[in-house]
Amino acid sequence: MERCVYFKDTFFSSGRTDIYNAEQEKRGVHDLKSAFSSGVSIENESGRGVVEGSFPFMSGKWIVKQSDGKELGVVKSAFAFFSKRYRYITNGHTYEIEAPAFSKEYTIFDESKSEIATFNKVNGFFQAPAYELKNNSDALLTEELIAVVMGVNAIEKRKQSSAGAGAGG
Repeated sequence: MERCVYFKDTFFSSGRTDIYNAEQEKRGVHDLKSAFSSGVSIENESGRGVVEGSFPFMSGKWIVKQSDGKELGVVKSAFAFFSKRYRYITNGHTYEIEAPAFSKEYTIFDESKSEIATFNKVNGFFQAPAYELKNNSDALLTEELIAVVMGVNAIEKRKQSSAGAGAGG
C-alpha cells in the first residue's frame, strides 16, 4: 500500500469504508466490524485481509494482528501531562505516539526519536472528517499503521465514553 493514505471512521463506528491515496484512488478497505466490538480489518486493493485490530475481552489494550491471527503488536495508553501519548509495542520495538493535548495531529517516533509516521484528522478530503496517514517507515506496513491509528481512535473513544458516564452521576 502507498505511504500516504486517507480513510475515515464511520458515523456509527461500523461498516466498510475505502482507503484512498492522495489522488483519491482506492487502495484498500477497512472494515469496522461493529459499533459494539471495536474491531477493524484492513484489506489491500485485491480485497485480501492483511491486518486486524481489536480489544481483547475486558482489556484497555488494542491488539494488532496479521489476518492469520499472529500478533504483531499492542497499542496502549501512556501517562502524560498536557499531551496525548500512546505506545505501540511490536517485535521488541516500542514506538511512541504523541500529540499536544487538544490537537488532532499525532506523530509516531521510534526508539531513537526519529519520526516514522504522522496521522491527523483532516476535513475536506471526504464530506466527513477523515484521517491522513503518512508512513515514513520501512519497518511498519501502512496497513499495520492504519490498525494502530484505529486503535488510538478506539482508546480515545473509550476514554471519552467513560468520562461522560462518570460526569452524569
